[in-house]
Amino acid sequence: MNSTLPTPRTALVTGGSRGIGAATALRLARDGADVALTYVRDERGAKEVVAAVEATGRRAVALHADSADPEAAASVVHRAVESLGRLDILVNNAGTGVLGPIGTLTPADVDRVLAVNVRAVFLACRAAAEVMESGGRIISVGTALSRYAGGPGSTLYAMSKSALSGLTKPLARELGPRGITVNLVQPGAVDTDMNPADGPYADGQRAANALHRFGTTAEIAALISYLAGEEAAFVTGAELVVDGGHAA
Repeated sequence: MNSTLPTPRTALVTGGSRGIGAATALRLARDGADVALTYVRDERGAKEVVAAVEATGRRAVALHADSADPEAAASVVHRAVESLGRLDILVNNAGTGVLGPIGTLTPADVDRVLAVNVRAVFLACRAAAEVMESGGRIISVGTALSRYAGGPGSTLYAMSKSALSGLTKPLARELGPRGITVNLVQPGAVDTDMNPADGPYADGQRAANALHRFGTTAEIAALISYLAGEEAAFVTGAELVVDGGHAA
């Protein structure tokens, strides 16, 4: 089966207005992809990413979509196809987290985290499977911090992100005969607005890493871009950890 990706490729990056999502959108554009990205509140950030992508010579579009809304989570895939003409790469990056002792977490907290981190990913994958052709790539972003070495206060977030492992492997089997790969990236401590390298919890995370530093969004984007490319055509159903040795 021919798994060569078309040129130009097209990608949808959820949660692409900042952090890992923004870095991924820009990296994919530099590697030759037209990019659609989603945002919820950070419209300014989304516009800045669109401008940066367009500066590379690629097309870009920002789509407002709240991943907690099941209709939006599914329809955004088709909106991306309408804007770009097709979909070759789906990066499930949008996520949310509520940290705290389990006794303090409310039903609303549980519903929101599971809706964004689990249900939205499933619905986006289902929609992408309807429109992707051979050579398609589905890449989800989990977390190595709580997936492999969770601590007190991360129960809900860890549970939600761990579900991505259960989705990735059987979906890779299901879509493999069609030439579509499905993989999961597990980042460790990465310097973002949500978890800054100079934040109140940074020293402990840094000390827990074999490399004794935070990763950069560009380093995570580089791995995602590899999985989205032709050289990763034989990689599927995999969990790739990029955590500076946090789980070593």
